Amino acid sequence: MSKKEHSKTILAVFNDPDETKAAAQSLVDKGIKIREIYCPFPIHGIDKVLGVKATRVSTIAFFYGATGTFLALLMIWYMNISDWAMDIGGKPAFSLSQNLPAYIPITFELTVLISAHLMNFTYLFTSRLFPGLNNMNPDPRSTDDKFVMEIVLDDNKKVSADDIKGMLSQTKVAEVNDSHLLYKD
Repeated sequence: MSKKEHSKTILAVFNDPDETKAAAQSLVDKGIKIREIYCPFPIHGIDKVLGVKATRVSTIAFFYGATGTFLALLMIWYMNISDWAMDIGGKPAFSLSQNLPAYIPITFELTVLISAHLMNFTYLFTSRLFPGLNNMNPDPRSTDDKFVMEIVLDDNKKVSADDIKGMLSQTKVAEVNDSHLLYKD
C-alpha cells in the first residue's frame, strides 16, 4: 500500500481480554488476518494467536549492554589512567587491568544505565511513540478499558466486509465500526 492511501478498516471493540483473545482465535481459524489489537495492557498469548514473530529485543539489549560496558571502561581508563593518573593507596594507576576489580561496580552501573536508556529510545521509535513520528490509535478508549481489534480489508481480499462483520457477530463483540484509516507503512 502506498504511503498516502486510505484503506477501509473494521474496528471491533471488546470489553474483556479473554473475549478479545477468543474472538481473535475464532477469526484467525477462519482465515481472517487481524492487523492489530489495541489494548490497555498486554493480553497473554495474543501474539501466538496473531502469528506475531519473536522480536530481537534480547539481542539488541546484549549489544546495548556491551556498548555500555565498553563506554564505562573507556571512561574509567581515560579519567583514572590517561588524563589524571593519581596514586591512591599505593595502587598503580598506569594499567586498567591491574585495577579492574575496583572498577566493577561503576562498570556495572554504567552498563545498566546506558543499555536501559538505549532500550527506551528503541521502544519509542519502534512503537512510533517518539515525538514527531506518525502514531495512530483508532479508538482512544483502548488506552482506558476497551480492547480494539483492527481488521484491514486490503489484508483480507477473499472475504467481504459483511462476511467479517457476520463472523464478529458470532463473538462477544461490544460494537463494530467501519473506518477509513491513513497508514504509513
